[in-house]
Amino acid sequence: MMTFLYAYEPLFELALFNVLLAFSQYIVLKAGVFSLGTAAFAAIGSYTAAIMVTKLGLSPWLGLAVATALGIAAGAIVAIPLARLRGVFQALATLALVQIVLSVTLNWVDVTNGALGINSIPKTVGLVGLLCVVGLLAYFMLAIGSSSIGRAFDVIREDETVAVSLGISVQKHHMIAFILSGAIAGLAGALHAYNSYSITPNEYGFNMVVMALAMVVLGGRVSVWGPIVGAVVLTGLPELLRGFQEYRMVVQGALLLLSIIFLPQGVADTLISVIARKRIATGNAKTKVVVA
Repeated sequence: MMTFLYAYEPLFELALFNVLLAFSQYIVLKAGVFSLGTAAFAAIGSYTAAIMVTKLGLSPWLGLAVATALGIAAGAIVAIPLARLRGVFQALATLALVQIVLSVTLNWVDVTNGALGINSIPKTVGLVGLLCVVGLLAYFMLAIGSSSIGRAFDVIREDETVAVSLGISVQKHHMIAFILSGAIAGLAGALHAYNSYSITPNEYGFNMVVMALAMVVLGGRVSVWGPIVGAVVLTGLPELLRGFQEYRMVVQGALLLLSIIFLPQGVADTLISVIARKRIATGNAKTKVVVA
């Protein structure tokens, strides 16, 4: 067992990092915000943490705190204009944000080392640390979901008109979603920097944008299990298809397409709905028997 864990430890660590990215994407989609800015927030957190340790010689703990704070600040700043946009306009604006951050990391050579990235980052975060953070954030997501904020997110996602009629401020809750997304992605980026020894700008480009969105779409955007399942499946799938390397992307794309067509709610959310319906049916059957 220990040999298995040691052999696949990097894969497990990548899966946990992807869960954090999925959480960041999940929280905005849950609120009905079509944001693609997770990669930008993660890049800000990652480069901040790496620079503070390698160039300033500061503590990794301080790096995590500052990276998360900058993620919050970036989310708040972005939320001011973008909370007024809807749908595809939000997607395009946040995608432009990713391109801006990517251009900064590539061209601000004195600070970011350009395309070479930042290397020789001390590894201070391992599998246990990532697992603890994912567990705490999962609990936080559950708490948010059962709070008034989470219920407002659900109403806004389903119908903004109904939300407004109930006195829910759509713009305010969209801003909260952006801030939470920035905080989670900033923390995730910092953890990734302290786990991977080196970072490069290309890691935070379009591929990460697609990956973060695909994980939530595949898993589901209603329950907390959605992003977790989506992240685990899409992280482990390339390993399972190692023998079919030439067709790996084809299979991954086909799986996502089939999920969208046949499981539009996502794998986890669909399974949860099926279990809930069975429980209700079983309960109704027991009630009829008792009455009879």
